[in-house]
Amino acid sequence: MSDSRRYPVGPELRSPGRVNLRVWAPDHDEVQAEVDGERVTLTREGSGHFSADVDATAGSRYGFIVPGGDRVYPDPASRFLPDGPDGLSAVVDLDAYTWHDEQWPGVTLPGQVLYELHIGTWTDEGTWRAAATLLPELRALGVTVVQMMPIAEFAGRFGWGYDGVQWFAPTRCYGAPADLQHFVDTAHQLGLGVILDVVYNHLGPTGNYLSVFDRRWQSRRHRSEWGGAPNFDDEGAAGLRELVLANVSYWVREFHFDGFRVDAAQQIVDESSDHILAALTRAARAAATPRSIIVVAEHEPQHSALLRPPEVGGCGLDALFHEDFHHSCRVALTGMRDGYLSNYRGTSDEWLAAAQLGFLYQGQYYPWQSAPRGAPAWDMAPAQTICFLENHDQVANSAAGARLIDLTSEAWWRALSTLLLWGPWTPLLFQGQEDGGGTPFRYFADHEPTLQAEVLRGRLTFLAQFARFAGGAVLNTASDSIGADVFEACRLHRDDPRRERCRRLYTDLLTWRRHDPALGPHARHLIGATAGDRTLILRFRPGAPVDERLLAVNLDADLDLAARSHPIVAPPDGCHWQTAWCSEEARYGGSGAAVSDPPRHLIATGHAATLFTPVPRR
Repeated sequence: MSDSRRYPVGPELRSPGRVNLRVWAPDHDEVQAEVDGERVTLTREGSGHFSADVDATAGSRYGFIVPGGDRVYPDPASRFLPDGPDGLSAVVDLDAYTWHDEQWPGVTLPGQVLYELHIGTWTDEGTWRAAATLLPELRALGVTVVQMMPIAEFAGRFGWGYDGVQWFAPTRCYGAPADLQHFVDTAHQLGLGVILDVVYNHLGPTGNYLSVFDRRWQSRRHRSEWGGAPNFDDEGAAGLRELVLANVSYWVREFHFDGFRVDAAQQIVDESSDHILAALTRAARAAATPRSIIVVAEHEPQHSALLRPPEVGGCGLDALFHEDFHHSCRVALTGMRDGYLSNYRGTSDEWLAAAQLGFLYQGQYYPWQSAPRGAPAWDMAPAQTICFLENHDQVANSAAGARLIDLTSEAWWRALSTLLLWGPWTPLLFQGQEDGGGTPFRYFADHEPTLQAEVLRGRLTFLAQFARFAGGAVLNTASDSIGADVFEACRLHRDDPRRERCRRLYTDLLTWRRHDPALGPHARHLIGATAGDRTLILRFRPGAPVDERLLAVNLDADLDLAARSHPIVAPPDGCHWQTAWCSEEARYGGSGAAVSDPPRHLIATGHAATLFTPVPRR
């Protein structure tokens, strides 16, 4: 590869009117390019690459022709596909955008508040430009990092993005590449980081032409939940590994992303000495230098080894999603214990373990999977677990896409929202959660009719693990479509009557989290206890007695803590507790906080979270 190239594959502008094309095609002896209707034969390199300088400029359309092929194929490393993944590639001048974030330092994990959004449904327009105008609202709320659902080009007019087939091409559904650059730039100017959800565990069912150029991109030894698994560790794996490592560098350098959320990392199988997760994390950090980035992963078994340094057998990731916390909270709020929720009780001892010890399953037997789950994680920092009450998967997995606030008591929802945002972990919100919005979020896709029907059948088969859904009216009526009507129904509405009070709650919670010396990321010394299955008591001890906090998350009736025979409720020396805040206050839509009379009575309001702070005794 020429030293003047930024990336090993894809189009790169050389000079006005000249573009270098380079493609990995080890299965062929000859590759031609068709550029704006003119054909050029590429030079074969010994590495399996083909390249050539061609007459082209920004906006030129091109593709590749291989022996035995029946068409002009798009570049597997296309930078933009204006007509979708089956159309010709377009040359893009990514240097044309003028950035304004020269002083942006990047993102480190401690203290962050993540917000997951889907660009296509977050605004009426469904574009990066429209989304950028709403970023000040997120900043005012207290969010610090936007987590963008996948944007790699996919087939159809709309979709979740997890069926991407062109890893380098921001989808035309949301605008042009410059619009994405503008979105990230705007976020940085507001003090918001942006991380990208990336999918390296499979490619979508249509629009993937990798096999035209490299038949060995798919593993011969491994399978994934979606069929063939990408080949990261077998013979011929070099091309796909190169593509992934170049891709993460590309997103960081050209679009200034602050890191990645790796989708379904448990489905990324690599038995080589340098796991692709470790390699991509290393490549992303190198590309960002001197800025800091974060790399987090969804990993269903929650194996803590991914968080440890490579020199001790880990992958060096920053955090993993805490599925256990979500499952326990959902059981508590809805009573539902079907499917993968079946081994959680939704009790306060589970929340306490999550706050003090991280993942709930760290190697013990897990009946739902008939196997041990997780691995020891006692040495992990609390911030290395990302906790949430909602995300795209979990909302959609309610079959009708109902929001949690509509599946439970609003008072309980406020109480566990408090635990989420004041706990020691890294919290994540899902779009609309902060508004208490009832906008559903369901699975949607846009394929040709036969494939659409197959995808729908697969979706219904997955949801059938929940006994209350299988064959019932919920699936027959609410989930019998995954097309345009569902997509439009998921477009976020901001006119819910609960919006003002719920947004006030979340704004206040995040203000406390940011400024209080004890809560959230400041919870250096945390102890806890339970008072029955529905009440959790946390004691935050950051240092000075005046900074200590007592938090009761009580889904049961009013509870007097004053004389409880447990030292966790004892006030700091020379002080007594006073009620400082309660999720049941009228301004949040509650019925009011219980009245305490310290030191005789200290009431943890029922169906609420109550915060107590110390005041000196007179």
